[in-house]
Amino acid sequence: MNFTLAQILPWVLIGIVVIVGIGLLAVAITNKNKSDPLADRLAEYYTMDQQVSANLEEIEMSVPFTQRVIMPIMQNIARFTTQFTPKEALEKTQRQLDLAGNPNGLNPPVFWGIRFVAMVGLGLLLLFVFTITKQSTLYIILGLFGGGALGFMMPQMMLSSKIKRRQDDITKALPDALDLMTICVEAGLGFDQAMSKVSDKWENELALAFGRVIREIQLGKSRRDALRAMGESMDVPDVTTFTGAIIQADQLGVSIARVLKVQSEQMRIKRRQRAQEKAQQAPIKMMIPMVLLIFPTIWIVLLGPAGVQLFRTFFGGQ
Repeated sequence: MNFTLAQILPWVLIGIVVIVGIGLLAVAITNKNKSDPLADRLAEYYTMDQQVSANLEEIEMSVPFTQRVIMPIMQNIARFTTQFTPKEALEKTQRQLDLAGNPNGLNPPVFWGIRFVAMVGLGLLLLFVFTITKQSTLYIILGLFGGGALGFMMPQMMLSSKIKRRQDDITKALPDALDLMTICVEAGLGFDQAMSKVSDKWENELALAFGRVIREIQLGKSRRDALRAMGESMDVPDVTTFTGAIIQADQLGVSIARVLKVQSEQMRIKRRQRAQEKAQQAPIKMMIPMVLLIFPTIWIVLLGPAGVQLFRTFFGGQ
């Protein structure tokens, strides 16, 4: 099968668009760097030896290619796609990004731009595959619209998965963090200093949230508002219970150490109950792969020879 240059060139351009779209999607969703690389380079430049000669162009060129080229392109696409996105959808996306920890400082317009790029890229990719393999018109149409729908939903599914993982990590880390805070408070530290100890000791989502609360308090925000904002940014029932207990204890003058000790015991009981619940669900979940994958194989091994013998007996096979 021979193709002319005029026939190949559009598909090459489509392939480039697809590759760029997939790369933008992977960078935007999986990159966990929440700081500005250029600002970090500038800070490093001014804190290092002042005798080192460098210019802004060299520092800017040291920024990764994804931050220097790809993200500005995505921001331009985002400004265009925002015109067709309802305000309610942008607000809902912002809430989901907050629950996911704002990966890479992603904002709703850029996220929707990624969704549109993935939709167009994956739809054109399947269109190219089905066309080049000489599929029927029905398959080509289904590939175009099905690939577009899948590409549009993929970033949202990845974001939802990240939210779930973040909430699970916070739930698992909370009892240990409360134990450490209880020890610190009983040793004579204040509640803010205990949270700071957790933030300094660990590097997980809960420790980052505690560090954010400490910085907000240092900037003049009340402890109650900072804790309430932390609970809303996580949407984890255990964290909401913990922040509510601390706020109430602060208002009523109850001992923080006692509240922390009680909360720590309750969180450990809840974690043990969740582990027991998952253990009891395991046999039921194991039934699905056993029925679909293991049992048919066993039936084939056990009944296969008998089936062959019956076929030979009744149908005259040799």
